[in-house]
Formats: sequence, structure tokens, C-alpha cells
Amino acid sequence: MIVSQYVYFALSSVRVSAAEITTRLGIEPDEIAVRGSRVASPPRPASHRWKITCREPGLTVDEQINRIVDRLLDHAERIGGLAAELDAIDGEPGASVLQVVRVFEHPDGEEEDLTGPVEGLEKLTGQHQLFGWHVDARVLEFLRLTRAELDVDEYAYG
Repeated sequence: MIVSQYVYFALSSVRVSAAEITTRLGIEPDEIAVRGSRVASPPRPASHRWKITCREPGLTVDEQINRIVDRLLDHAERIGGLAAELDAIDGEPGASVLQVVRVFEHPDGEEEDLTGPVEGLEKLTGQHQLFGWHVDARVLEFLRLTRAELDVDEYAYG
């Protein structure tokens, strides 16, 4: 099996641009999206989005999440305050999200490593080294402070 995965933290708004979010936070994003930049009607993307990403190969999901939390934890309360403002401006919750994306059989993904036993146990097909992850108390506190939802999407390539 081949697996491609990445994680990002995002603040989104229908009315407030990613540039304004950057100005308010004083943190440069890794990526942005501009509402309606691909399709005007209906607007796609549906909202402006400010993103901090981890696309580093070879890391498990929890390691990717920890890279993002390491970068943002000192700013978590300020991010949470802005997320609450964005929710109020847009009239609905959901401005803040920690997103996990995993794509199975993506040609750019990582092959399953079947070499050598692990702790004396034989590796079998279907036990990809990137499978399995957890969210620890530090990450849960980050999610609470930033008012973030945790969203996990898994897809099959094709």
C-alpha cells in the first residue's frame, strides 16, 4: 500500500481575507486561499483560508500535528480570540480547524516498509508504518485554546 498524508491548521472566513488574518496574528502562513479565486459562482474556494502546514514525508500524523503545534502553541490564545471573532463575523462556528488528510494509493505517497521485524515481530502487508496516530493532552489543549475542530479526511486515489 502507498500512503500520502499531510496536516494543516487553518483559520477560515467568508468575509475576512487571509492577508487580514496574517496582519491580525503577525504570523506568516505557509499557504493561503482566496475566496472565489478558482470559480466565482458558487465561490470556490468557499472561504478565505490562512494555513500552517506540515507535508514532511516519513512522519506519522501525530508527528506532523506536533510540528504544527510546536510552531503555534505560544500564539494559541491569540489565535482562539481571532477564531471567535471570525465565527461572529461570519455568523457560524468553524473558523478554526486542524485538518488531517490521508490519500491511499497516491502515486507520490510512501510505500509500505516490509523490511525487517519490529521488536521481534514479523511485518505483514497492510501494517503500513504511517498507520496509527494519537492526540495527546498538549494537542487537545492547543485545540481548546484555538477553538479548533479536528477534521480527518481519508481518500482513495483515482
